[in-house]
Amino acid sequence: MSTPSLAGGPAGPDALRPLVDTVLDALHEGAAARVGPLPPGGPATVTAHVRRTLAAPPAPGAPTGPGTTPPDAGALPHTGTGEHEALRTLTRLLAHGAADPAHPHCAAHLHTPPLALAAAADLAAAALNPSLDSWDQAPAAAALEEAVTRALATEVHPTGPDPDALVTTGGTEANQLALLLARERHGRLGATVQTVCGAGTHHSVHRAAWLLGLPEPVTVPAPGGTLDLTALDAVLSGLRGPLLVTATAGTTDTGRIDPLTEIADLCDAHGAELHVDAAYGGPLLFSETRRHLLAGLDRARTVTLDLHKLGWQPLAAGLLAVPDRALLRPLGHTADYLNADDDTEAGLPDLLGRSLRTSRRPDIFKIAVTLRALGRTGLGALVDRVCDLAQHLADLVEKRPGLELHDRPALSTVLFRPARADDTGVAAIRRTLLTEGRAVLGRARGTDGRLWLKATLLNPHTTPDDLAQILNLVEGSTTR
Repeated sequence: MSTPSLAGGPAGPDALRPLVDTVLDALHEGAAARVGPLPPGGPATVTAHVRRTLAAPPAPGAPTGPGTTPPDAGALPHTGTGEHEALRTLTRLLAHGAADPAHPHCAAHLHTPPLALAAAADLAAAALNPSLDSWDQAPAAAALEEAVTRALATEVHPTGPDPDALVTTGGTEANQLALLLARERHGRLGATVQTVCGAGTHHSVHRAAWLLGLPEPVTVPAPGGTLDLTALDAVLSGLRGPLLVTATAGTTDTGRIDPLTEIADLCDAHGAELHVDAAYGGPLLFSETRRHLLAGLDRARTVTLDLHKLGWQPLAAGLLAVPDRALLRPLGHTADYLNADDDTEAGLPDLLGRSLRTSRRPDIFKIAVTLRALGRTGLGALVDRVCDLAQHLADLVEKRPGLELHDRPALSTVLFRPARADDTGVAAIRRTLLTEGRAVLGRARGTDGRLWLKATLLNPHTTPDDLAQILNLVEGSTTR
Protein backbone atom coordinates (compact mmCIF):
# COMPACT_ATOMS: atom_id res chain seq x y z
CA MET A 1 0.00 0.00 0.00
CA SER A 2 1.31 3.42 -0.91
CA THR A 3 1.90 6.07 1.74
CA PRO A 4 -1.37 7.99 2.31
CA SER A 5 -1.47 11.60 1.13
CA LEU A 6 -1.36 14.53 3.53
CA ALA A 7 -4.03 17.24 3.87
CA GLY A 8 -1.63 20.18 4.03
CA GLY A 9 1.06 21.55 1.77
CA PRO A 10 0.78 22.50 -1.90
CA ALA A 11 -0.40 18.99 -2.83
CA GLY A 12 -2.95 18.78 -0.02
CA PRO A 13 -5.93 20.26 -1.89
CA ASP A 14 -5.49 17.82 -4.78
CA ALA A 15 -5.44 14.92 -2.32
CA LEU A 16 -8.46 16.22 -0.42
CA ARG A 17 -10.72 17.02 -3.38
CA PRO A 18 -11.71 13.43 -4.36
CA LEU A 19 -11.96 12.41 -0.71
CA VAL A 20 -14.27 15.32 0.04
CA ASP A 21 -16.45 14.28 -2.90
CA THR A 22 -16.68 10.80 -1.39
CA VAL A 23 -17.65 12.25 1.99
CA LEU A 24 -20.32 14.52 0.50
CA ASP A 25 -21.88 11.65 -1.46
CA ALA A 26 -21.88 9.44 1.64
CA LEU A 27 -23.44 12.18 3.77
CA HIS A 28 -26.27 12.48 1.27
CA GLU A 29 -26.77 8.71 1.04
CA GLY A 30 -26.79 8.22 4.80
CA ALA A 31 -29.26 11.04 5.44
CA ALA A 32 -31.54 9.84 2.63
CA ALA A 33 -31.55 6.30 4.05
CA ARG A 34 -32.36 7.59 7.55
CA VAL A 35 -35.28 9.73 6.30
CA GLY A 36 -36.24 11.16 9.70
CA PRO A 37 -34.36 13.16 12.35
CA LEU A 38 -33.09 10.03 14.13
CA PRO A 39 -32.51 6.39 13.11
CA PRO A 40 -35.51 4.27 14.14
CA GLY A 41 -35.26 1.34 16.50
CA GLY A 42 -33.54 2.74 19.56
CA PRO A 43 -30.07 2.04 21.00
CA ALA A 44 -30.02 -1.73 20.38
CA THR A 45 -30.86 -1.33 16.69
CA VAL A 46 -28.27 1.41 16.14
CA THR A 47 -25.56 -0.55 17.97
CA ALA A 48 -26.30 -3.67 15.94
CA HIS A 49 -26.06 -1.68 12.70
CA VAL A 50 -22.69 -0.25 13.75
CA ARG A 51 -21.32 -3.68 14.61
CA ARG A 52 -22.54 -5.21 11.35
CA THR A 53 -20.88 -2.41 9.41
CA LEU A 54 -17.61 -2.86 11.27
CA ALA A 55 -17.61 -6.63 10.85
CA ALA A 56 -14.66 -7.84 8.80
CA PRO A 57 -12.99 -11.17 7.94
CA PRO A 58 -10.43 -12.32 10.53
CA ALA A 59 -6.74 -11.75 9.89
CA PRO A 60 -4.89 -14.49 8.02
CA GLY A 61 -4.04 -17.35 10.37
CA ALA A 62 -6.30 -16.10 13.15
CA PRO A 63 -8.54 -18.67 14.86
CA THR A 64 -12.18 -18.74 13.78
CA GLY A 65 -15.36 -20.11 15.22
CA PRO A 66 -17.86 -19.12 17.90
CA GLY A 67 -16.44 -16.76 20.48
CA THR A 68 -13.11 -16.22 18.71
CA THR A 69 -13.97 -12.99 16.91
CA PRO A 70 -15.14 -10.05 19.00
CA PRO A 71 -18.18 -8.24 17.61
CA ASP A 72 -16.21 -5.09 16.80
CA ALA A 73 -13.17 -6.82 15.28
CA GLY A 74 -13.59 -4.78 12.10
CA ALA A 75 -12.83 -1.58 13.99
CA LEU A 76 -9.15 -2.53 13.66
CA PRO A 77 -8.85 -4.81 10.60
CA HIS A 78 -5.64 -6.63 9.80
CA THR A 79 -5.65 -5.19 6.28
CA GLY A 80 -7.13 -1.81 5.46
CA THR A 81 -9.93 -1.36 2.96
CA GLY A 82 -8.57 1.80 1.36
CA GLU A 83 -9.37 5.48 1.73
CA HIS A 84 -12.54 5.78 -0.33
CA GLU A 85 -14.19 2.59 0.97
CA ALA A 86 -13.48 3.53 4.59
CA LEU A 87 -14.74 7.09 4.13
CA ARG A 88 -17.81 6.05 2.20
CA THR A 89 -18.82 3.21 4.52
CA LEU A 90 -18.26 4.93 7.84
CA THR A 91 -19.56 8.35 6.76
CA ARG A 92 -22.76 6.70 5.57
CA LEU A 93 -22.92 4.88 8.90
CA LEU A 94 -22.47 8.12 10.82
CA ALA A 95 -25.02 10.05 8.76
CA HIS A 96 -27.59 7.28 8.86
CA GLY A 97 -27.19 6.95 12.63
CA ALA A 98 -27.14 10.68 13.38
CA ALA A 99 -29.50 12.78 15.41
CA ASP A 100 -29.54 15.39 12.66
CA PRO A 101 -30.06 18.92 14.03
CA ALA A 102 -30.69 20.12 10.48
CA HIS A 103 -33.93 18.11 10.40
CA PRO A 104 -36.83 20.34 11.53
CA HIS A 105 -38.15 17.62 13.84
CA CYS A 106 -34.83 17.43 15.74
CA ALA A 107 -35.42 20.02 18.45
CA ALA A 108 -34.47 18.55 21.80
CA HIS A 109 -31.28 20.25 22.89
CA LEU A 110 -29.05 23.26 22.41
CA HIS A 111 -27.56 21.26 19.52
CA THR A 112 -27.38 23.52 16.52
CA PRO A 113 -27.32 22.68 12.82
CA PRO A 114 -24.01 24.26 11.79
CA LEU A 115 -23.81 26.64 8.88
CA ALA A 116 -22.33 25.06 5.75
CA LEU A 117 -19.98 28.04 5.67
CA ALA A 118 -18.67 27.28 9.17
CA ALA A 119 -18.29 23.56 8.43
CA ALA A 120 -16.28 24.38 5.31
CA ALA A 121 -14.08 26.68 7.37
CA ASP A 122 -13.55 23.86 9.85
CA LEU A 123 -12.28 21.68 7.01
CA ALA A 124 -9.61 24.27 6.22
CA ALA A 125 -8.58 24.39 9.89
CA ALA A 126 -8.45 20.58 10.07
CA ALA A 127 -6.34 20.36 6.91
CA LEU A 128 -3.76 22.86 8.13
CA ASN A 129 -3.96 21.64 11.74
CA PRO A 130 -2.57 24.67 13.59
CA SER A 131 -2.06 24.01 17.29
CA LEU A 132 -2.51 27.05 19.50
CA ASP A 133 -0.07 26.10 22.23
CA SER A 134 2.85 28.02 20.72
CA TRP A 135 3.20 30.73 18.11
CA ASP A 136 5.57 28.71 15.91
CA GLN A 137 2.77 26.13 15.39
CA ALA A 138 0.08 28.66 14.49
CA PRO A 139 1.34 32.13 13.48
CA ALA A 140 -1.71 33.39 11.59
CA ALA A 141 -4.20 31.48 13.75
CA ALA A 142 -2.72 33.05 16.90
CA ALA A 143 -3.03 36.58 15.50
CA LEU A 144 -6.54 35.85 14.21
CA GLU A 145 -7.63 34.51 17.60
CA GLU A 146 -6.38 37.62 19.36
CA ALA A 147 -8.22 39.96 16.97
CA VAL A 148 -11.55 38.09 16.95
CA THR A 149 -11.70 37.33 20.66
CA ARG A 150 -11.03 40.97 21.48
CA ALA A 151 -13.78 42.06 19.08
CA LEU A 152 -16.30 39.66 20.64
CA ALA A 153 -15.26 40.62 24.16
CA THR A 154 -15.85 44.27 23.26
CA GLU A 155 -19.41 43.36 22.27
CA VAL A 156 -19.91 42.07 25.81
CA HIS A 157 -17.89 44.77 27.62
CA PRO A 158 -18.03 47.84 25.38
CA THR A 159 -16.65 50.15 28.09
CA GLY A 160 -14.10 47.73 29.54
CA PRO A 161 -10.53 49.00 29.81
CA ASP A 162 -9.05 46.15 27.73
CA PRO A 163 -11.66 43.52 26.79
CA ASP A 164 -10.51 40.02 25.89
CA ALA A 165 -11.90 36.50 25.65
CA LEU A 166 -10.58 32.97 25.85
CA VAL A 167 -11.72 30.26 23.45
CA THR A 168 -13.16 27.23 25.25
CA THR A 169 -14.73 23.91 24.36
CA GLY A 170 -18.11 25.26 25.41
CA GLY A 171 -20.09 26.69 28.28
CA THR A 172 -18.93 24.07 30.76
CA GLU A 173 -15.23 24.90 30.35
CA ALA A 174 -15.98 28.62 30.31
CA ASN A 175 -17.91 28.39 33.60
CA GLN A 176 -15.09 26.36 35.13
CA LEU A 177 -12.57 29.00 34.08
CA ALA A 178 -14.74 31.74 35.61
CA LEU A 179 -14.77 29.98 38.98
CA LEU A 180 -11.06 29.21 38.70
CA LEU A 181 -10.22 32.86 38.08
CA ALA A 182 -12.33 33.88 41.08
CA ARG A 183 -10.65 31.24 43.25
CA GLU A 184 -7.15 32.33 42.23
CA ARG A 185 -7.94 36.01 42.62
CA HIS A 186 -8.98 35.58 46.26
CA GLY A 187 -6.96 32.50 47.14
CA ARG A 188 -3.76 34.49 47.05
CA LEU A 189 -5.21 36.44 49.99
CA GLY A 190 -6.00 33.27 51.88
CA ALA A 191 -9.77 33.47 51.32
CA THR A 192 -12.18 30.91 49.89
CA VAL A 193 -14.76 32.00 47.35
CA GLN A 194 -18.39 31.12 48.00
CA THR A 195 -20.48 30.76 44.85
CA VAL A 196 -24.15 31.77 44.88
CA CYS A 197 -26.42 30.77 42.01
CA GLY A 198 -30.05 30.36 41.02
CA ALA A 199 -32.04 27.15 40.97
CA GLY A 200 -31.97 27.20 37.16
CA THR A 201 -28.18 27.52 36.92
CA HIS A 202 -26.40 25.10 34.60
CA HIS A 203 -25.06 22.00 36.33
CA SER A 204 -21.52 22.84 35.24
CA VAL A 205 -21.30 25.55 37.93
CA HIS A 206 -21.86 22.96 40.66
CA ARG A 207 -19.40 20.58 39.03
CA ALA A 208 -16.82 23.34 38.70
CA ALA A 209 -17.07 24.15 42.41
CA TRP A 210 -16.54 20.47 43.22
CA LEU A 211 -13.66 20.14 40.78
CA LEU A 212 -11.91 23.24 42.13
CA GLY A 213 -12.34 22.33 45.79
CA LEU A 214 -14.72 25.22 46.46
CA PRO A 215 -17.71 25.02 48.80
CA GLU A 216 -20.96 23.74 47.34
CA PRO A 217 -22.76 26.70 45.73
CA VAL A 218 -25.57 28.27 47.71
CA THR A 219 -28.70 27.90 45.59
CA VAL A 220 -31.22 30.74 45.52
CA PRO A 221 -34.84 29.98 44.52
CA ALA A 222 -36.01 30.82 41.02
CA PRO A 223 -39.80 30.41 41.35
CA GLY A 224 -40.67 31.97 37.99
CA GLY A 225 -37.68 30.55 36.17
CA THR A 226 -35.41 33.48 37.07
CA LEU A 227 -33.35 34.19 40.17
CA ASP A 228 -35.44 35.66 43.00
CA LEU A 229 -34.00 39.06 43.92
CA THR A 230 -35.38 39.22 47.46
CA ALA A 231 -33.99 35.79 48.24
CA LEU A 232 -30.64 36.72 46.69
CA ASP A 233 -30.44 39.86 48.83
CA ALA A 234 -31.15 37.80 51.95
CA VAL A 235 -28.55 35.17 51.06
CA LEU A 236 -25.85 37.74 50.33
CA SER A 237 -26.64 39.53 53.59
CA GLY A 238 -26.01 36.33 55.53
CA LEU A 239 -22.71 35.29 53.92
CA ARG A 240 -19.17 36.41 54.66
CA GLY A 241 -15.97 36.36 52.67
CA PRO A 242 -15.52 36.74 48.90
CA LEU A 243 -18.72 35.98 47.02
CA LEU A 244 -19.28 35.10 43.37
CA VAL A 245 -22.86 35.33 42.11
CA THR A 246 -23.57 33.33 38.97
CA ALA A 247 -26.53 34.59 36.95
CA THR A 248 -27.90 33.07 33.77
CA ALA A 249 -28.85 34.62 30.44
CA GLY A 250 -30.74 31.76 28.86
CA THR A 251 -31.44 28.82 31.16
CA THR A 252 -31.11 25.36 29.64
CA ASP A 253 -34.64 24.25 30.47
CA THR A 254 -36.71 27.32 29.61
CA GLY A 255 -34.37 29.94 28.12
CA ARG A 256 -35.16 32.43 30.88
CA ILE A 257 -32.88 35.44 31.44
CA ASP A 258 -32.17 36.54 35.00
CA PRO A 259 -32.68 40.25 35.82
CA LEU A 260 -29.04 41.12 35.23
CA THR A 261 -29.11 44.82 36.10
CA GLU A 262 -30.83 44.23 39.43
CA ILE A 263 -28.48 41.34 40.24
CA ALA A 264 -25.47 43.54 39.42
CA ASP A 265 -26.88 46.20 41.75
CA LEU A 266 -27.14 43.66 44.58
CA CYS A 267 -23.61 42.46 43.89
CA ASP A 268 -22.34 46.02 44.16
CA ALA A 269 -24.26 46.58 47.39
CA HIS A 270 -22.84 43.43 49.01
CA GLY A 271 -19.34 43.56 47.54
CA ALA A 272 -19.87 40.40 45.49
CA GLU A 273 -18.49 39.66 42.04
CA LEU A 274 -20.77 38.70 39.15
CA HIS A 275 -20.38 35.96 36.55
CA VAL A 276 -23.04 35.55 33.87
CA ASP A 277 -23.53 32.29 32.03
CA ALA A 278 -24.78 33.58 28.68
CA ALA A 279 -23.89 30.41 26.78
CA TYR A 280 -27.39 30.30 25.31
CA GLY A 281 -28.57 33.90 25.32
CA GLY A 282 -25.33 35.77 24.64
CA PRO A 283 -25.83 36.05 20.85
CA LEU A 284 -28.86 38.27 21.51
CA LEU A 285 -26.14 40.92 21.43
CA PHE A 286 -26.23 40.63 17.63
CA SER A 287 -29.98 41.36 17.48
CA GLU A 288 -31.05 44.99 17.36
CA THR A 289 -34.56 44.03 18.52
CA ARG A 290 -33.54 41.75 21.40
CA ARG A 291 -30.16 42.91 22.71
CA HIS A 292 -31.94 45.00 25.35
CA LEU A 293 -32.82 41.72 27.07
CA LEU A 294 -29.15 41.49 28.08
CA ALA A 295 -29.04 44.88 29.81
CA GLY A 296 -26.55 44.64 32.68
CA LEU A 297 -24.42 41.93 31.04
CA ASP A 298 -21.52 44.35 30.70
CA ARG A 299 -21.34 44.69 34.48
CA ALA A 300 -20.20 41.10 34.94
CA ARG A 301 -16.55 40.36 35.64
CA THR A 302 -16.73 37.20 33.52
CA VAL A 303 -19.25 36.14 30.85
CA THR A 304 -19.69 32.74 29.22
CA LEU A 305 -20.64 32.63 25.53
CA ASP A 306 -21.19 29.60 23.33
CA LEU A 307 -21.44 30.07 19.58
CA HIS A 308 -22.17 26.41 18.88
CA LYS A 309 -25.65 27.26 20.12
CA LEU A 310 -27.13 30.53 18.79
CA GLY A 311 -24.07 31.03 16.59
CA TRP A 312 -24.52 28.01 14.31
CA GLN A 313 -20.94 26.82 14.61
CA PRO A 314 -19.73 23.20 14.56
CA LEU A 315 -18.53 22.03 17.94
CA ALA A 316 -16.68 23.54 19.67
CA ALA A 317 -17.05 27.32 19.86
CA GLY A 318 -17.18 28.52 23.47
CA LEU A 319 -15.76 31.73 24.93
CA LEU A 320 -15.14 33.36 28.29
CA ALA A 321 -15.14 37.17 28.04
CA VAL A 322 -13.64 39.62 30.54
CA PRO A 323 -13.58 43.45 30.57
CA ASP A 324 -9.84 43.56 31.18
CA ARG A 325 -7.29 41.03 29.95
CA ALA A 326 -5.31 41.62 33.16
CA LEU A 327 -7.96 39.45 34.86
CA LEU A 328 -6.59 36.47 32.92
CA ARG A 329 -3.09 36.65 34.44
CA PRO A 330 -3.69 33.82 36.94
CA LEU A 331 -3.74 31.42 33.96
CA GLY A 332 -0.15 32.28 33.03
CA HIS A 333 2.11 29.24 32.79
CA THR A 334 5.58 28.54 31.43
CA ALA A 335 6.88 25.47 29.63
CA ASP A 336 10.36 26.14 28.31
CA TYR A 337 9.84 24.28 25.04
CA LEU A 338 6.70 26.33 24.25
CA ASN A 339 7.08 29.81 25.74
CA ALA A 340 10.59 30.28 27.05
CA ASP A 341 11.17 33.64 28.70
CA ASP A 342 13.76 34.76 26.18
CA ASP A 343 11.42 33.92 23.27
CA THR A 344 8.63 35.92 24.89
CA GLU A 345 10.97 38.82 25.55
CA ALA A 346 12.05 38.67 21.91
CA GLY A 347 8.44 39.18 20.82
CA LEU A 348 7.07 35.68 20.23
CA PRO A 349 3.48 35.63 21.59
CA ASP A 350 2.87 33.54 24.70
CA LEU A 351 -0.21 31.37 24.12
CA LEU A 352 -0.15 29.03 27.13
CA GLY A 353 -1.99 31.51 29.34
CA ARG A 354 -4.96 31.53 26.97
CA SER A 355 -6.22 28.09 27.93
CA LEU A 356 -5.84 25.26 30.42
CA ARG A 357 -5.36 23.01 27.40
CA THR A 358 -2.02 22.60 25.64
CA SER A 359 -2.79 21.28 22.16
CA ARG A 360 -5.70 23.36 20.91
CA ARG A 361 -7.54 23.61 17.61
CA PRO A 362 -8.05 27.00 15.92
CA ASP A 363 -11.77 27.01 16.71
CA ILE A 364 -11.77 30.76 16.26
CA PHE A 365 -11.24 30.36 12.51
CA LYS A 366 -14.76 29.18 11.67
CA ILE A 367 -16.13 31.92 13.93
CA ALA A 368 -14.01 34.51 12.11
CA VAL A 369 -15.25 33.30 8.72
CA THR A 370 -18.87 33.42 9.89
CA LEU A 371 -18.54 36.91 11.34
CA ARG A 372 -16.92 38.21 8.16
CA ALA A 373 -19.51 36.58 5.89
CA LEU A 374 -22.66 37.47 7.82
CA GLY A 375 -21.70 40.43 9.98
CA ARG A 376 -23.63 41.49 13.07
CA THR A 377 -26.84 42.01 11.10
CA GLY A 378 -26.73 38.59 9.44
CA LEU A 379 -26.22 36.76 12.73
CA GLY A 380 -28.84 38.94 14.39
CA ALA A 381 -31.35 38.00 11.70
CA LEU A 382 -30.76 34.30 12.40
CA VAL A 383 -31.22 34.85 16.14
CA ASP A 384 -34.46 36.75 15.53
CA ARG A 385 -35.67 34.06 13.12
CA VAL A 386 -35.47 31.19 15.61
CA CYS A 387 -36.86 33.30 18.46
CA ASP A 388 -39.80 34.25 16.24
CA LEU A 389 -40.31 30.57 15.41
CA ALA A 390 -40.58 29.84 19.13
CA GLN A 391 -43.28 32.48 19.50
CA HIS A 392 -45.17 30.92 16.59
CA LEU A 393 -44.92 27.44 18.11
CA ALA A 394 -46.28 28.82 21.39
CA ASP A 395 -49.20 30.32 19.44
CA LEU A 396 -49.93 26.94 17.84
CA VAL A 397 -49.87 25.16 21.21
CA GLU A 398 -52.26 27.68 22.74
CA LYS A 399 -54.72 27.14 19.90
CA ARG A 400 -54.89 23.36 20.43
CA PRO A 401 -57.17 22.32 23.30
CA GLY A 402 -55.35 19.00 23.62
CA LEU A 403 -52.06 20.70 24.46
CA GLU A 404 -50.85 22.89 27.31
CA LEU A 405 -48.20 25.62 27.13
CA HIS A 406 -45.85 26.10 30.08
CA ASP A 407 -45.18 29.79 29.41
CA ARG A 408 -44.44 32.19 26.58
CA PRO A 409 -40.86 31.59 25.37
CA ALA A 410 -38.04 33.95 26.32
CA LEU A 411 -35.62 32.75 23.65
CA SER A 412 -36.09 29.81 21.28
CA THR A 413 -37.23 27.15 23.77
CA VAL A 414 -40.87 26.12 24.14
CA LEU A 415 -42.22 23.80 26.86
CA PHE A 416 -45.53 22.07 26.23
CA ARG A 417 -47.34 18.85 27.07
CA PRO A 418 -50.56 16.98 26.32
CA ALA A 419 -53.21 18.46 28.59
CA ARG A 420 -54.42 15.12 29.96
CA ALA A 421 -51.10 13.28 30.26
CA ASP A 422 -49.31 12.70 33.56
CA ASP A 423 -45.52 12.80 33.88
CA THR A 424 -45.18 9.11 33.05
CA GLY A 425 -47.21 9.63 29.90
CA VAL A 426 -45.14 12.66 28.84
CA ALA A 427 -41.90 10.69 29.23
CA ALA A 428 -43.36 7.76 27.30
CA ILE A 429 -44.44 9.99 24.40
CA ARG A 430 -40.95 11.39 24.09
CA ARG A 431 -39.34 7.94 24.11
CA THR A 432 -41.83 6.60 21.58
CA LEU A 433 -41.03 9.38 19.12
CA LEU A 434 -37.31 8.81 19.68
CA THR A 435 -37.54 5.07 19.17
CA GLU A 436 -39.60 5.47 16.02
CA GLY A 437 -37.12 8.06 14.72
CA ARG A 438 -39.90 10.56 14.02
CA ALA A 439 -39.06 13.45 16.36
CA VAL A 440 -36.36 14.40 18.84
CA LEU A 441 -37.83 16.43 21.69
CA GLY A 442 -36.27 17.19 25.06
CA ARG A 443 -37.70 16.98 28.54
CA ALA A 444 -37.63 19.51 31.35
CA ARG A 445 -39.14 20.11 34.76
CA GLY A 446 -41.27 23.21 34.70
CA THR A 447 -41.58 25.78 37.46
CA ASP A 448 -44.66 23.81 38.58
CA GLY A 449 -42.57 20.67 39.12
CA ARG A 450 -44.26 18.78 36.30
CA LEU A 451 -42.50 17.15 33.35
CA TRP A 452 -42.79 18.95 30.01
CA LEU A 453 -41.76 18.26 26.46
CA LYS A 454 -39.11 20.72 25.29
CA ALA A 455 -38.69 22.02 21.76
CA THR A 456 -35.45 23.96 21.32
CA LEU A 457 -35.67 25.70 17.97
CA LEU A 458 -32.25 26.43 16.46
CA ASN A 459 -32.89 25.66 12.80
CA PRO A 460 -33.58 28.90 10.90
CA HIS A 461 -34.94 26.88 7.95
CA THR A 462 -37.77 25.39 10.02
CA THR A 463 -41.20 26.38 8.71
CA PRO A 464 -44.54 26.89 10.46
CA ASP A 465 -45.71 23.68 8.79
CA ASP A 466 -42.78 21.80 10.36
CA LEU A 467 -43.85 23.07 13.77
CA ALA A 468 -47.43 21.96 13.19
CA GLN A 469 -46.17 18.50 12.22
CA ILE A 470 -44.26 18.22 15.50
CA LEU A 471 -47.46 18.93 17.42
CA ASN A 472 -49.35 16.42 15.25
CA LEU A 473 -46.79 13.75 16.11
CA VAL A 474 -47.14 14.45 19.83
CA GLU A 475 -50.93 14.40 19.71
CA GLY A 476 -50.85 11.23 17.62
CA SER A 477 -48.68 9.49 20.18
CA THR A 478 -50.99 10.68 22.97
CA THR A 479 -53.98 8.88 21.52
CA ARG A 480 -52.31 5.47 21.15
